[in-house]
This record gives sequence, C-alpha cells and structure tokens, in this order.
Amino acid sequence: MSVIEMILRLACGVGLGTIIGFERQYRARMAGLRTNALVAAGSTLFVLLSAHGFSGGTADPTRVAAQIVSGIGFLGAGVILRDGLNVRGLNTAATLWCSAAVGALSGAGLYSVALAGTVAVVTVNVVLRWIGRTVDRHPDSGDEQPTSYAMTVATERANAVGLRAALVGELSSTDAQLRSVTTTDMAGSPSRVEIRAVVDYAHRGDRHMVSALHRMSGDESVSDVRWDCLTDEAGAGVRR
Repeated sequence: MSVIEMILRLACGVGLGTIIGFERQYRARMAGLRTNALVAAGSTLFVLLSAHGFSGGTADPTRVAAQIVSGIGFLGAGVILRDGLNVRGLNTAATLWCSAAVGALSGAGLYSVALAGTVAVVTVNVVLRWIGRTVDRHPDSGDEQPTSYAMTVATERANAVGLRAALVGELSSTDAQLRSVTTTDMAGSPSRVEIRAVVDYAHRGDRHMVSALHRMSGDESVSDVRWDCLTDEAGAGVRR
C-alpha cells in the first residue's frame, strides 16, 4: 500500500471522528470534538500498523486491531461519572467506542461502511435523544407533573463562555429540556455577569439540581451559584 493511500485512510478516520465529535461538543460533553477525532485517528493508525507494519510467517495482522475494542474501554471508563444514585457519561463512552470502530473501518479502507457508521452514530445521538425525552415525559404512574428550575451562576466576564457551556452540560439529562440560557451584566460590577439557565424536568429534579450546584460551586471562577424551583419555594445557593 502506498503512503498516499495510508494518508487518505487517516484523513477519512479523522474527518469522520470529527463529525461524531461535533455533536458531542455541541452538547458540551466531556469527550467532544478533539477526543472523538483522536480516538478515530488512533484506531485508523493501529489498523494500518496491524495490517502493513508486520511481515513474515509469524505475523498476525489482526492482533493489534483486535486490542482496539478492549483498549478503548479504559478511555470510556474515564468519562463515566457516578452522580448519587445515577450514572452519567455512558452515552459519551459508547460514542467513543463507536468512533474507534469508525476509525478502524477507515484504516481498513472500508470508506462506505465507515461513513454509514458515522451517520448512524450521529443519528442515534440526535434523533433518539428526542425520542428518549418524549418517552421519559410519559411515566406509567402519570402522577408526576413537569417541573421547571432555574440555576444562576455569577462569574467574571472573561469566563462566561466556558462557564455557560459547563452549566448547560450539567443541566442536560435524558429527562430534562433546556428552555433558555441568558447572560446579563451584574449591577454595579461591569466586569461580572450572571448566567441563568432555565430547564424543564419531566418530574421533580431537586436531587439533580443539588448535584449540579455542588459541581458548579467547585469552579474557582464562580463566586455565586443558586437554583430555584419555579413552581414552589424550594431552592438553594452557595455564595463566596
């Protein structure tokens, strides 16, 4: 195989991994654009190494490629978090696993299958996300009503963009619908802003809001963070 063909396969792996990562980056997930692109690139390179880096009667071109499936599990485990009784990051870990598969297909020269796999992964993350939320909003018990919450974070203007993305990521879940995110100047302090996110839960989400408050308050750039339930008097806050 020529060097040009190897570079073409690597470019295909990186490009398709970037497409998958774009959706994760847009959702403000821990493993976003660069991570998925690098996973796909690494898988492509390992497949190329496995198929064309060894020769001789004892060479096994499938050995290196086979380890991608198990090896990517360690990276996936790093994005899975325990949040009280819940587990977060499973979908992102599964997406990394799929990015590795797309990269392996690109490294093997199966361009059409790699492209089809990319379309399938993005479709699942986008379309099934909406379907999942629709299903979660119709519990069997039928006795819980949707509840709206607002979380407000105060920070320096220079940190507003990154903190806004982090706040959206913290409040996003399968049973939550982000309604709005606004940034306003703080009165009497032109260098500081308040970021307010309003989210609708299919049921009571107090536990999730408390967990999000604790994580956001751990950010050194945050001087004040609080949440409020827009349907009753529940709420909490942390001020520095």
